[in-house]
Amino acid sequence: MKRKLLSSLIAGLGLGLLGAGAAQAQISGNTVKIGVLNDMSGLYADITGQGSALAARMAVEDYKKATGSKLNVEVVSADHQNKPDVGSNIARQWYDTQGVDAIFDVPTSSVALAINQLSREKNKAFINSGAATADLTGKSCSPNTVHWLYDTWMLANGTGSAIVQSGGDSWFFLTADYAFGHALERDTEAVVLKSGGKVRHPFPGQDFSSFLLQAQSSKAKIIGLANAGGDTINSIKQAAEFGIGKGGQQLAALLMFLPDVHSLGLQTAQGLIFTESWYWDLNDGSRAWAKRFVAANGNKYPSSIHAGVYASVLHYLKAVEAAGTDAGDKVVAKMKVLPTDDALFGKGSIRADGRKVHPVYLLEVKKPSESKGGADYLKVRATIPADKAFRPLKDGGCELVK
Repeated sequence: MKRKLLSSLIAGLGLGLLGAGAAQAQISGNTVKIGVLNDMSGLYADITGQGSALAARMAVEDYKKATGSKLNVEVVSADHQNKPDVGSNIARQWYDTQGVDAIFDVPTSSVALAINQLSREKNKAFINSGAATADLTGKSCSPNTVHWLYDTWMLANGTGSAIVQSGGDSWFFLTADYAFGHALERDTEAVVLKSGGKVRHPFPGQDFSSFLLQAQSSKAKIIGLANAGGDTINSIKQAAEFGIGKGGQQLAALLMFLPDVHSLGLQTAQGLIFTESWYWDLNDGSRAWAKRFVAANGNKYPSSIHAGVYASVLHYLKAVEAAGTDAGDKVVAKMKVLPTDDALFGKGSIRADGRKVHPVYLLEVKKPSESKGGADYLKVRATIPADKAFRPLKDGGCELVK
């Protein structure tokens, strides 16, 4: 199976390497240095963390095996602690003194927006899989940035639209009080109101119990969780304690990942629906890669963010060699020209605004009786095609779109 996976990589990554020596001469420091920057110790450590660094190293290994590339590639990683100032300081040191050419992952939208601006100033590449704000390909778009995996528009128009269409036309949001939460609530609210629904908003804060009780008394049909990671897990657990979901109200987790379902358990999470870009059990390629990842990651299954880091590193390295340089704007421009193709996401493309386009999936958490064990947690309710999954190019307000 590993040989088959590498064969598919060769087909997807195939490029002439006759100019590899010349390309090497244009690589600063003679090494392509990749920085994986994310939450290594907090709310999002399970869905990003060391798993993303592992995914990046796997991508480097697979790329070199598949293509015979002689590029020198190094992967470093650090914990941004979900703080924009911490993330910016690490990125600045990486760029200015440690020779990092590109930063990957970066969950927490406020941190991602800061790295987005810094990468443009330093002419480095920023390939994001972990953050959700659609502003990265909208008003804050950059010629140095690719948004690889998911965004708030995708989540809202996947999960939000599906729930509204099934009768969930009144919402109460529990919103994380930072850029991601605000963007997710904004984009979901637009979908709900467009469909004739109405929304209510809690006051910002950290007290989930208080907000859940407000949501319960609001009589809104849907309680939308515009948060992520540990916040989502705690919200759902506390909602279960209050009996929310048994009185006709439904929880809508607008952003969830496989490790979140694992933490909750099927008994608590069953029936939740959410939108995802990737799931380990989608196809043979995903299953083969997940098996390798699990073996190297202490039997922990990959999240979609881990898969996004893997696939985006593959495409980045392909673009570096094709461009013959590691200059951020030139590599990102080449990433947009070259079609994406890998064993996890299949064929795709990157638009002028930096949005990587691929199908996404509306998933439902299985009942305990439906699971075959292991990480068999999810079933696909619908596939949203690539041309419908993300915000139309003309609607984002990106300066790069002519």
